[in-house]
Amino acid sequence: MKFGESAIVSEKKSTSSITVIESQGEDRDCSFFTPADSVTFRPITTADLEEVMMIERASFHYPWSPGFFRQEMQVACARSILAEIEGQIVGYILFWRLPGAIDIHNIAVHIDYRRRGIARLLLSKVVTEARCQSVIRVMLEVRTSNLAAQKLYESVGFLSTGVRKGYYSDNGEDALAMTLEVPPER
Repeated sequence: MKFGESAIVSEKKSTSSITVIESQGEDRDCSFFTPADSVTFRPITTADLEEVMMIERASFHYPWSPGFFRQEMQVACARSILAEIEGQIVGYILFWRLPGAIDIHNIAVHIDYRRRGIARLLLSKVVTEARCQSVIRVMLEVRTSNLAAQKLYESVGFLSTGVRKGYYSDNGEDALAMTLEVPPER
């Protein structure tokens, strides 16, 4: 499995420990960042797999297969969040909700929507779910070569907790294990 690879985004305005940007007025059509209120979220369904696979293949050298996505969606503790803008799928995140923790398995953003805050919004949704479920940590693994994703995760509070030697079966690359401790809701 590959875990937690995505593009860098950096915006301001704090929402819990994740930061997002919201609309700054009427003329936002040429904006670099995607206003948070223009993104809708829902679970991934099998009907979405064709579009999801286009994003997956464009995002990873070793993409998951459609069968692997279907298998992942059948796991009892598996959850997914799909991001859409005006009906177009622009990103997704898959994770497992475990006792006391969430383990992120996959995150990707459509190439045309990268660096607009979509990955950050998806991570924010996962952190919100963690808080709602009284989960105390969110975990993921990321390729040691994926510095952009590592920088994103660090920017939202993930800390490196170790290296998993030879973690990725496709090429034997090491994974950096990262964890975000989720403070309780106040």
